[in-house]
Amino acid sequence: MVVAACIVGVLRWRRAHDKPESSLVSVPAAKGRLVAKVTATGTLSALVTVQVGAQVSGRISKIMVDFNSPVKKGEVVAKIDPQLFSAAVEQAKANATAAEGNLAKARAQAVDAERQYQRNQQLRAEKLIAQADLDTSQANAEAAKAQVTANAGAVEQAKASLHQAVINLDYTTIVSPINGTVISRNVDVGQTVASALQAPTLFTIAEDLKKMQVDTNVAEADVGKLKAGMIASFSVDAYPTDRFKGVVRQIRNAPQSVQNVVTYDAVIDVDNSGLKLKPGMTANITFVYAEKDDVLRVPNAALRFNPPPSLLGKKPGGGMHKRKRAEAPNQRTVWIDRGGQPVAVPIEIGVTDGSFTEVQSGALKEGDPVITEAKSPGDGSPRGGGFRHGL
Repeated sequence: MVVAACIVGVLRWRRAHDKPESSLVSVPAAKGRLVAKVTATGTLSALVTVQVGAQVSGRISKIMVDFNSPVKKGEVVAKIDPQLFSAAVEQAKANATAAEGNLAKARAQAVDAERQYQRNQQLRAEKLIAQADLDTSQANAEAAKAQVTANAGAVEQAKASLHQAVINLDYTTIVSPINGTVISRNVDVGQTVASALQAPTLFTIAEDLKKMQVDTNVAEADVGKLKAGMIASFSVDAYPTDRFKGVVRQIRNAPQSVQNVVTYDAVIDVDNSGLKLKPGMTANITFVYAEKDDVLRVPNAALRFNPPPSLLGKKPGGGMHKRKRAEAPNQRTVWIDRGGQPVAVPIEIGVTDGSFTEVQSGALKEGDPVITEAKSPGDGSPRGGGFRHGL
């Protein structure tokens, strides 16, 4: 009985202190197709969008267009009540007439003063008047000439005021500056608009809705993968089963920072001949920057895998095996299963699609069992799946 109890105690002790073996989960390295993509979101808009405002303040008396109305360049879209401005024009005309009358009067007075001065010169030569009288007549003649100049300036001022009044009257007729479609109307008849500080926007007109653009927000980590002329595809929530295509026109250098997240605007030209797309729609864009067929690839989990120390300590030769840090960004180390033992294989990687990564060179061969994780028997919990290199 004592011997049996001792045996049971030894077995329990060994069971409590023995470390469970780890089982390696591997995937054969295989060839396949890789499509490297960049995703982003953006907003649709017309190529040319003009905001039509009012240069003068007043009450809207007429509106000739509505939402979605087609308009031509120079077409009247609205009118502001012109009564006050017409009265201002009449007043400016009266002021101009009065100024011209004052100019004519000043010219006549200047001629009379000049004649008086010439007569006084003859009388002074005959010593019939004093020198003071001659000096006074000379000063009067020069003052009359100056008055003519001043009245001529007043005439020009009156003409300028009249011209300004006429322009303001013309501004009561609001016309479309381009050919296009009204996509927004912000006023109603009877509403008063005030343009004291800035011109209020009355209408928004899109030039051609058959040609649109998408302004995208591309993360700074992905913007280097894009270039002008690249084909992009996108979808919108209004047509979830449809896929639209466009071409990258430019990648703007101006950064946009929101809560310390920096993005760049990649502008995509889109053909909207079917008029399905509308301004303001949110587009979910996909840029394909690399496509490769029949390339050797490994799961990204294999690039993140680090074997647990318990497995590395069992390698032949004794001692712990230490993985060397890659010297270049495209250098990685994967581990393959050799009879239950992980063996390090350095490789050079290429493009990735987020799930698999291309193997450009290295000792890895097609069919090699690439380790993706290590599990402890019994509970099935993964071990050694630490992240590295951000993949």
